[in-house]
Amino acid sequence: MRLLFVAAAALVLAACTQETQNEIGRAVKNWTGTNGVLEVYSGGELVRRFIAIDKLTTASGTKDGQPRPYRFGYGVLDENLNGRRDDSEKKVYFEISDYATPYVFYENPR
Repeated sequence: MRLLFVAAAALVLAACTQETQNEIGRAVKNWTGTNGVLEVYSGGELVRRFIAIDKLTTASGTKDGQPRPYRFGYGVLDENLNGRRDDSEKKVYFEISDYATPYVFYENPR
C-alpha cells in the first residue's frame, strides 16, 4: 500500500509541474498553481505540512544559472497538521532538498 501511495504521489507531482527555460536554455521544473500542498516525511511519518502554496521553484545559481538541488516557495506552515489554515498559522518561506528530503507535493483537491 505504501509503495502504491508513493507511486501515485510521484505521478501527481509530475502532473503538477511545468517546464520553463532558464536564461541559458536548460529546462527547469517549476509549479505554479493556486493551492499546492507540500508534505515532508521522516521515518515514514508526516512531520511538516505547508499549505496554500502558489509557486514551487527550482533554485538556480546566481552566477552560472545552473539548477540547484533544492526547491523553494512560500506556504502556510500547517503546525497542527489538520490540513486547514488556522488563525495562528502564518505564511513562511521554505526550502527542500531534492536529495535529502522525502516529500510529496500535490495540488490540494479541496
